[in-house]
Amino acid sequence: MSAESPLIQSMRTAVAAAPDDVPLRLHFAELLLAAGHGDAAVGEVSVALQHAPGDVQARELMVRALTGTPAATPGEAALPAPPQAPVPGQRPAPAPTPASGPGFDWSAAEDQVGDVVPPRFVEAPLTVDGSGDPGDAAAWEVERPGAIRLADVGGMQEVKERLEAAFLAPLRNPELRRLYGKSLRGGLLLYGPPGCGKTFIARAVAGELGANFLSVSVNDVLDMWIGNSERNMHELFQTARRQAPCVLFLDELDALGGKRSRTQSNGMRNTVNQLLTELDGVEAEANEGVFVLAATNVPWDVDIALRRPGRLDRTLLVLPPDGPAREAILRYHLRERPIENIDLGKLVKATDGLSGADLAHVCEAAAEHALLDSARTGTVRLIGMKDLLAAAGQIAPSTEPWFAAARNVAMYANDGGMYDDLVAYLKKKRKL
Repeated sequence: MSAESPLIQSMRTAVAAAPDDVPLRLHFAELLLAAGHGDAAVGEVSVALQHAPGDVQARELMVRALTGTPAATPGEAALPAPPQAPVPGQRPAPAPTPASGPGFDWSAAEDQVGDVVPPRFVEAPLTVDGSGDPGDAAAWEVERPGAIRLADVGGMQEVKERLEAAFLAPLRNPELRRLYGKSLRGGLLLYGPPGCGKTFIARAVAGELGANFLSVSVNDVLDMWIGNSERNMHELFQTARRQAPCVLFLDELDALGGKRSRTQSNGMRNTVNQLLTELDGVEAEANEGVFVLAATNVPWDVDIALRRPGRLDRTLLVLPPDGPAREAILRYHLRERPIENIDLGKLVKATDGLSGADLAHVCEAAAEHALLDSARTGTVRLIGMKDLLAAAGQIAPSTEPWFAAARNVAMYANDGGMYDDLVAYLKKKRKL
């Protein structure tokens, strides 16, 4: 995008100060469209339509922004325009042309597949001594303290309260921690069905602490050569220690730390042993400032030694999003799409039981239906409730297979009350 003019910068500040002022936002969108920033104009008009779904000026401006035409009279088909280059952080708008069929140039659209994602911060490869020369050591991506906080996690109030009580409050209050003899040793294990935001919550915890974030999965550690997996595990913890304060997030813990009694591989057992050693810390203060979080879909497959006191001794069940969380997720995925007359309350009720990943799929499927309909008719139309409800009705909750397996564990393997939270949820939902 070209540099913004002083007028556009001033209007952007005014809109930020009065986000509910629909005429002001539409005027800002007009300026953006006139300056050639069609994608940004679509985003502003989308917000305006959420506040005023029936606004005629907003609807007409949306069609102009989507088609790239300077003006369009009622009932007149909008003239096509060349597609604009995608803007980082914004979804490319469909650009109709008469090249192949009524309304859309599919060859041009091939260059607009997917969202443009800003690059993550990547730490330079470091050796064990921290010299910065990569040598033979692995390189790990370390994200600097981000802006994501727990307040950005929609709903899920019970999860936030448990995080605050078990993890965050002792870290924020060192005097109270010393008074009550609260130890900082140990980590937190997040478990639950896939697609429900465990990684996002871990990032939010890092944001709350103002800490760096280092996320590692099984592919980053395991190696086919003898001894390399153990070395990678050690280097992972060394990197987190150098970058302290740092939240070290171990994804797919069941693969990194599966039950040693079930594996025939000496290499895998040695990797789990190395993980146990790193969690304990070779020295008393070795892991000072390193906050270990882990996630798994199958906690019953994690080696029991990893869940002993001082290691990953606290657990938190992350369930499918509740009503407020579903509303926040739907708002997020619809925020830059051209929508009209959306009843979020009705949509939230229709998506009960869906995971966060399922909700993203609902929005994607609805947008796809509206796009194909526009391609067939040659007239751009907005995404409506009919599209979203039809998409929601076609998507089965991806969490159901997980609950089917978890039910057996909750009934027959709840040793020591380890899965009491899961039992309570299953009873509440009449799944037990």
